[in-house]
Amino acid sequence: MISFQSGDSKRYLQKPKTKLNLKLKMTFLMALLIIGMFSIVGVFLQYFLSDTVETQLGERALSVAESVAQIPELKDAFRLDDPAEVIQPLILPIKEASGAEFIVVGNTDEIRYAHPNQEQIGKRMVGEDNDRALLYGESYVSKAVGSLGQSIRGKVPVLSEDGEIIGVVSVGFLNEDVQSIIRNYSQELWFVLLMIVGVGIIGAVLIARYIKKLLFGLEPEEISHLLLQKETILQSTHEGIIAVNKDGAITMLNTAAKRLLSSDENETFIGRPILEVLPNSKLYEVLEQGKSQYNKELLIGNHIVLVNRVPIFYEGTLIGAVSTFRNKTEIEKLTKELTRVKQYADALRAQTHEFSNKMYTILGLIQLERHEEAVDFIRRESNIQQKWIRFLVEKVPDPLINAILLGKLNQANEQRVQLTINPESKMMCRLSDQKRDALVTVLGNLLNNAIEEVKSHPETEREVSLFFTDIGDEVLFEIEDAGKGVPRELELEIFKMGFSTKEGTHRGVGLALTKQILEEIGGDIFLEESELGGACFVVTIPKE
Repeated sequence: MISFQSGDSKRYLQKPKTKLNLKLKMTFLMALLIIGMFSIVGVFLQYFLSDTVETQLGERALSVAESVAQIPELKDAFRLDDPAEVIQPLILPIKEASGAEFIVVGNTDEIRYAHPNQEQIGKRMVGEDNDRALLYGESYVSKAVGSLGQSIRGKVPVLSEDGEIIGVVSVGFLNEDVQSIIRNYSQELWFVLLMIVGVGIIGAVLIARYIKKLLFGLEPEEISHLLLQKETILQSTHEGIIAVNKDGAITMLNTAAKRLLSSDENETFIGRPILEVLPNSKLYEVLEQGKSQYNKELLIGNHIVLVNRVPIFYEGTLIGAVSTFRNKTEIEKLTKELTRVKQYADALRAQTHEFSNKMYTILGLIQLERHEEAVDFIRRESNIQQKWIRFLVEKVPDPLINAILLGKLNQANEQRVQLTINPESKMMCRLSDQKRDALVTVLGNLLNNAIEEVKSHPETEREVSLFFTDIGDEVLFEIEDAGKGVPRELELEIFKMGFSTKEGTHRGVGLALTKQILEEIGGDIFLEESELGGACFVVTIPKE
């Protein structure tokens, strides 16, 4: 179970329980859809087939009736005393050849002259559907119940040479025969449909298996749970995250990124080109080259951020890129704190080491029974410490700045570096907490650099000088050393992050951090020529 808290609200995400897995669910639903669709199609085709068969048999009956009605011998037989003797033998072969169930010929009084059943000849025609043919001379198809049962009939009038209606021809197919034909066709139709449904169900199983494989075997409930979990983690992280597709359009960004990009919470970024939203982003380089970029500085509004850019590959194909960035200001705050702690630690270590050396010296003098010299040594060292403390208390009332300067004096003394503070130095004004903290960091960095610069020189040339004053509107510090100095062409480069004239890793941080800290409080730092022959750094901090 995952817990996510935002403000006063708290939600718990639990892994869902699945009652039916995706494969079975998809197979069942697709099979149900296929069966439903083909059932509707089958019913429609059944109706269409029935209607088509009946229509075709009706047209066939009508065509046979028209052919029979045009036979000259049949027309001439109507003038005889017993037309049935001629018409019945004439009709029977035609009935057998056409496949009709019956061919009935009657006069205008509907008296039969021809019928499949010999006994029905001379009787009245049944069905009451001859009026249109006998009265109006129409040819048509009808359904009616006759002497042989319900049938589909083609009715055609028999016309004399003068065009007078003298009788009617009725050709029919029994409804039972029609339904038998329809059943035969329907069986084939439903068999084919069942075969198609079977193939469709097999296809549904294969499709469900393929989709299940694409989803890494996850169920929909698990996917939605993971999506919610990912979204929760994404939006709660303090690092900004932006993802783009292969065309450079934004596909995802979290709340931290949105806060850096815009102050308008309702502004939409999804789908917009990254070059439009963040013109100086180099995500396009990552998309073109397919190579990652780490710890690159980027300016977003008024914020300097450190950016990591990584391409996204799927099965060897570049499909996009993601950029994560964190505010450099927060990192620098931590760096300042660590630098300050390190300075205090160095100062304490120097004092401890120096004090340990002096204690061993005193112990040795006592063991040698050189008591007077031991007392003189203690008095001399005490006078030096008291002199430093008294000087700093008089010239710098701020205890924090006092502490860093005293620590550096002890550090320089331990490393046999002559650190001197100009007697004319004085700083009586009180700075704000922010400016005082900044000044402590700046002094620690600059004095560390100066001591490190001269400690490789002969002991007589290890000189570092410090002067400070608060006369005027600014507090001014000058730190000089007797080192090699800084070449003129590098005077601006030394304040850039990562640049250093010294060998080794993790260099080029102190001066860059110093300049940035001073700029944040409105101060400045610049380089001048030193009277000692090395570098002279001048620091100014406004009082107000």
